[in-house]
Amino acid sequence: MVKAVVGEDTRLTSVEDRLSHSAIPAEVGLVIGKLSSVLDRGFVFDLIPTPSNDDGEPACSVLETKDDKRKPSKSKSESSSLSIDSDWVAEHARQVSRMLLGGMKVVGIYVWASDAAFKNSTMILCQAIKGVTDAIRHLDPSLDEALLIHICYSPRRWSCRTCLLSSSITSSSLRPCDFKLGRVLSSLQRFKCSYSFNFRLPIYREGESTAQSFTDILRRELAIHAKELKSANAMVDGDLVHNDEPCNTDGEHEVELLFPFMKDSRAEALTAKNITGILLFGGSIFSYAYLNMKEPVSQAITDIKADIIRSLQSRLDIICDEAEQDVIPKDVGDDEDANEMSKIPISKLIFKSSTKICHLRLPRRVLVPWLADMYICDYLQPFESHEVVKERCIELMSMEHSSIDASKISEVETETSLLIAESMWDVISHATSASNFRLEGNVERTMGGDERKRTSNAGGNASNVPILVGIFVLLLSIVIGFMLYQSE
Repeated sequence: MVKAVVGEDTRLTSVEDRLSHSAIPAEVGLVIGKLSSVLDRGFVFDLIPTPSNDDGEPACSVLETKDDKRKPSKSKSESSSLSIDSDWVAEHARQVSRMLLGGMKVVGIYVWASDAAFKNSTMILCQAIKGVTDAIRHLDPSLDEALLIHICYSPRRWSCRTCLLSSSITSSSLRPCDFKLGRVLSSLQRFKCSYSFNFRLPIYREGESTAQSFTDILRRELAIHAKELKSANAMVDGDLVHNDEPCNTDGEHEVELLFPFMKDSRAEALTAKNITGILLFGGSIFSYAYLNMKEPVSQAITDIKADIIRSLQSRLDIICDEAEQDVIPKDVGDDEDANEMSKIPISKLIFKSSTKICHLRLPRRVLVPWLADMYICDYLQPFESHEVVKERCIELMSMEHSSIDASKISEVETETSLLIAESMWDVISHATSASNFRLEGNVERTMGGDERKRTSNAGGNASNVPILVGIFVLLLSIVIGFMLYQSE
C-alpha cells in the first residue's frame, strides 16, 4: 500500500488554474500515474476530466439534499452532495486505459468539490472508484488499490486517499496518505521492446462453450499467455537482467525478451473430441514503458510485459466490441463467397462451422506525443486516418487541438492482417476435419486484394497440386517419347 503520493507540479497546477477559472461547482475525472509497491509511493502524471455524456450532461454535479430533519441553522453548502455518473466514468476509464503505455495506468479518480459536498458523498465516490477498477480489471489484473484525490475550493487545498480494492468497497476502505507536488515526468526513463508472438486459441464445439462468449474465450487464453510471458527472461541494452538495481544510464533502453525452448503441450492436448478448430495469432508488437529512476530495472521488464498483454487485449477488445454489436467486417474481399460471409456478424462467423473465408484486419498501434517526452498510444482500424486519432485524444485525454501534430504521430507498426481460413486441423493433430478455422495476425506485411484472393483459393487447390503435377509429367513423357520414336 502506498504511503505517499507525488503529483507532477506543472500539470496539476495547470489543472487547478483551469478549475478555479471555470466556475463549475463540481468535476470528476481520472488520475493517470503509477503506484509503485517497491517504493511504497504513488506518482501522478496528469488528471483527465471525464467528458459530458451522450446527452451533453456532465459526469458530476452538485445536488441539494432535502431532509426535513436538518436543523434550520444548516447552510445550503453544508447540505449539498455529489451526483456522479459512475457508469460513464467507468467507460471513460476503459477507453483511456487502452491509450496508456507500460508504466502508465488509470490509478484512481479525482473530484473538484467543496469540502461539505465531498464529505456527504463518500459512498458515491466509493461506487465510482469500484466502477472504474472493475472496468479496467481485465487490462490491469494486478490493481489492488486506487487513489481518490480531492481538490477542495472552499477552502483551497489538495488531499489524497488510498482505497483498498476488496470485494466490497466502503467508506472504511479510504485511508488518508501524504500528498505533495514535485517533479515526476523529468525523472522517468524510457524502455522499448519489439515482441514477436505466435499462440493458439481453440474453438470449442457448440454446446461445450455455449456459456462462454467470444470475448470470454479470448480473455481466458490471453491470461494463459500472460503467465507464459511472465516466465521470460530479459536483456536490457544487451545485458541480462538478474538484479533489482536501478538503471543508471540515460536515454532510451532496448529490451529483448528471452523464452526457453519448450514443447507446446497445450496444442497436443487439443483433440477432435472437444474442439472444431483453432485461431492462430502471430505477429509483432511495439511495446513501450516508463520507469521512475529510483525503481529497479526489473520493474521496467514487468511493465513491458504488462504493456504487451494490454496491447493484445485492447486490440481484441475492439474486435469484440464490434462482434457484440454484430458489426459486419469492413474488408471481406471481392468474390461472391466473401460477400456472402460479410452478411454474417463476426461473433457468429468465428463459431460457425464452415470452410468459407473472410478477411478482416486487426487495429495497429500508433504513438502520439503527450506530456514532456512521453507518448500515449491509439489503435487505428484500416479505414481510419490520423484525424480520428486526434479526435479521440481531444475527447478522451482532454488534449488541446493545437498540441496534436498529425505529422508527429508515429507509425510504429505496419498494418495487421487477420485471416479466417480453412484447413488448419493439421496445426494441432494429424487428423483431418471438414470444418475448421484459422485466424492469423501478421503485423509485418499487408496483404493486397489479389494476394488475399490467391490465399482464399489456396486451401481448396492445395490438395490437387500433386495430382495435376503427376498428370502433367506423364503427358510430357508420352509426347517426348513419341517425338523420339518419330525421329528414328
